[in-house]
Amino acid sequence: MNPATEQPLVNRVAASNLVTIDLEMLYPAGDIVGFDLKDYLFMEMILKEKDFREALKAHDWEQYAEKNLAVFCSADAIIPMWAYMLVATSAAPYASDIIQAAPEQFVELAFLKKLAAMDLGDYEGKRIVVKGCSDKPVPPSAYLEITRRLASVAQSIMFGEPCSTVPVYKKPKE
Repeated sequence: MNPATEQPLVNRVAASNLVTIDLEMLYPAGDIVGFDLKDYLFMEMILKEKDFREALKAHDWEQYAEKNLAVFCSADAIIPMWAYMLVATSAAPYASDIIQAAPEQFVELAFLKKLAAMDLGDYEGKRIVVKGCSDKPVPPSAYLEITRRLASVAQSIMFGEPCSTVPVYKKPKE
């Protein structure tokens, strides 16, 4: 090898000032458990307030410690809004998160909730890569929502890995 022709290796990915967002980091930690209001209905049709309040007081809420609670009703019944509010007040001291949804919908809604709370100030004028590969299932709605939110502040948005990206958005020149 000729030392005069050797050039130092440069990590162009590291030098590119790309900011990587890994949506997998927003995946809800802990188990997701369901709380079915059907179990509290009279004749699987109506919810009696007095009986429901007593049942909630007797319920073991500690079983939801550090778990995510999906509150739903699997019966075709009209559930009054206050019922969800009563469950939330009972479960809040124990559960990591509480969302009104069937357990299979919990992950998607948890992602959207976290994305809505994300401070976009750190991404102002930046070149963003939304990481594509993950070990946990990231719902498509999370990719849509992060793109929708970042498009108002980012210089550009790409999908994939920093070494191989798909361009998604580029801020128009003014």
